[in-house]
Amino acid sequence: RMMKVIGERMTEAKQHVPHFYATVEVDMNNAMALRKQLNAQLEEEGIKLSVNDFVMKAVAVALRNHPNLNAIYTTRGVELHSKVDMAMAVALDQGLITPVIRDAGSKGLAQISRESKDLAMRAREGGLKPEEYQGGTITVSNMGMFGIDSFTAIINPPQAAIIAVSSIVQRPTFDESGEVVPASMMKLTLSADHRIANGRDGAIYMAEVKKVLENPVMLMV
Repeated sequence: RMMKVIGERMTEAKQHVPHFYATVEVDMNNAMALRKQLNAQLEEEGIKLSVNDFVMKAVAVALRNHPNLNAIYTTRGVELHSKVDMAMAVALDQGLITPVIRDAGSKGLAQISRESKDLAMRAREGGLKPEEYQGGTITVSNMGMFGIDSFTAIINPPQAAIIAVSSIVQRPTFDESGEVVPASMMKLTLSADHRIANGRDGAIYMAEVKKVLENPVMLMV
């Protein structure tokens, strides 16, 4: 039954929501170094930050300057939201569910990590209350753990946008002096509702997400 409902909703979304897409490639070297450092400090508390925790926080931080993407489309028009209620896609044997981290922009990486792991675990056990998976304002979908280089996701109506997170790939890049250095590269793809945002909005927003992840000290403020 869940797959039937999901199929109907996704078909409706593709037919009635005018999607556009924008992809950025992010150098995750600095973020991975910070993650290693923070995980060493948080080990005693039993917290292990994931790459997805960093992405979700970056998505929320970047929305501060681009609130038009933190919106929903209703019969009354576009509703902007001041708080980022971050939905995260969790795969189940029988389908997909999107539990929500409330006001993710106000929470630190450790709190996002705690909540995301708790929500994902209870989602797989079938233990979520409806209010825990309804009312998201933007969604993050991560298939990096499956070795996916790049993908586009279908918007979850009435939300304006979804971010598709791919795997981290080691690739040679050039530094400022022209030397070859290894880099941990990751592609992020925005799918956005063209009724709410235009291509320029999406491009500028994704450039900011990239900037935040490549300068991860911005996640700490």
